[in-house]
Amino acid sequence: MASHAPERNGWVVWFTFVVGLLLSVSPLPQFMEIFRPLWLALLVTFWALYLPHKVGMTTAWLLGLMEDVLYGTLLGQNALTLCLITFLVMSLQQRLRMFPMWQQCLILLVIYGLAQLAQLWLSALTGNRQPTLALVLPALVSALLWPWVSYGLRGLSKRLKIN
Repeated sequence: MASHAPERNGWVVWFTFVVGLLLSVSPLPQFMEIFRPLWLALLVTFWALYLPHKVGMTTAWLLGLMEDVLYGTLLGQNALTLCLITFLVMSLQQRLRMFPMWQQCLILLVIYGLAQLAQLWLSALTGNRQPTLALVLPALVSALLWPWVSYGLRGLSKRLKIN
């Protein structure tokens, strides 16, 4: 008889994803829209780093499809970029967890920037070109928010003993 560790508070991970989806589509003033953080990318990054056995490419793909439906974009566009982010984060997982927070922010800026470039390329293929400044700002804002998201979710996962 094999004994497995009981699943603890796994619903919290999915609850954070629901909150991330809601934050992704919550109304903002027009001038702030280009500064909207990549909420789902931040959440998937955190959970893929700290629970790689639970959150991976399949989760990223499903969340990306949900985001595609919410945004009304080409089906699979956000799913592809979230999978790209998850792949890069999971390939750098051991190093990323060792780095100090400021280096994590720089690496995530590059990863999110690459994802935004892929998003711009897909938008150009479908005929919806966006200004390039709008491309960089969400990646920058998300990288700057990483320390707060990381510390907050780490505290939550320790308090609720999420495994």
